[in-house]
Amino acid sequence: MSKKNVFILSGEASGDLHAANLVRAWKKNSSQFEFQAWGGDRLSSEGVEIKKHIRELAFMGFVEVLQNLPTILKNFKLCKKQILDFKTDVLVLVDYPGFNLRMAKWAKSKGITVIYYISPTVWAWKENRVYQIKRDVDRMYAILPFEPAFYKKFDIEVQYFGHPLLDEIERFHQLERTELTLHSSKPILALLPGSRKQELKKKLPVMLKAAEAFQETHQVVIAGAPNLPETFYQEFQLGENVSFIQNQTYQLLSQANMALVTSGTATLETALFRVPQVVCYKSSAISYRIAKALVKIKFISLVNLIMDKEIVRELIQHECQSDLMVGELEKLRDGKEQRIDMLKEYDRLIHLLGQNGCSEKMAKDLIQYLN
Repeated sequence: MSKKNVFILSGEASGDLHAANLVRAWKKNSSQFEFQAWGGDRLSSEGVEIKKHIRELAFMGFVEVLQNLPTILKNFKLCKKQILDFKTDVLVLVDYPGFNLRMAKWAKSKGITVIYYISPTVWAWKENRVYQIKRDVDRMYAILPFEPAFYKKFDIEVQYFGHPLLDEIERFHQLERTELTLHSSKPILALLPGSRKQELKKKLPVMLKAAEAFQETHQVVIAGAPNLPETFYQEFQLGENVSFIQNQTYQLLSQANMALVTSGTATLETALFRVPQVVCYKSSAISYRIAKALVKIKFISLVNLIMDKEIVRELIQHECQSDLMVGELEKLRDGKEQRIDMLKEYDRLIHLLGQNGCSEKMAKDLIQYLN
């Protein structure tokens, strides 16, 4: 049987992670596919040729996208050329909807099979994208338990095999590892400030200010984003009680006592490690106002969205202040009722997400579908 060429488009660290786990399972179950990608170090470590690295791709917010429009347009042109040069049979789009849905339409017009992994948040905003997905995507793989029912309302069948983070965290627990080397033996207050420069600049100083209130009882550890150099963090004037780690976020979460977390995949990862958390988010004022007008969901953290109620406190925009962070973290200290309740809800969340083996099941389903 002749080999098929698969081009993967992932624009962020979380997409790189999930795509890498999929490729590992894909290669284990079939040798008839060749891979190229836009991705990061995780995909590269699975033997995938990286044509553009995610560190060049992370633009967020309406204003930020407009400011970087010339670069984004060049990226579209480059991506299309690389896909055609590779003689791509299958395009796998991972999350990153602003870019990937446009690529889906173009690829479909070229007769390329379009697979979408990690559904765009059409249930939150831009619901009309559903019709675009129905037209341009051949097979959709969702990772949130409520998504199949949402798509069914539009007569779209999507595949759901659980959440891939369950696999990644189980894999982490199976590895032999050493404890983080830190300044002290105090309980850890973990700071997960995100992976994009603009969000880091807005939130990390506020997180660090809040963390000062816990310096007697906790040591503070920042989880550095894999796509940003350590030198970038030095401008934030980290104090004596603050440690910095990179590419060891799971190790940090496995040891953390509580956490301040930027909204996104990290909120769910923190919950799956059963670390009580406060979720923080702040964007430019214009981006926030536009989003507030368009987005129709009650929560921004995946934990609350999946559970459909407030499990973790969300401090968004004007509430993203150090004194409010301190107040919420105080409620999560050892023995506090709110901490105990949050951990019970985490257990319910883990049960709701289903069984492990998402990447393996999806790979087998994909191989069968493509053959």
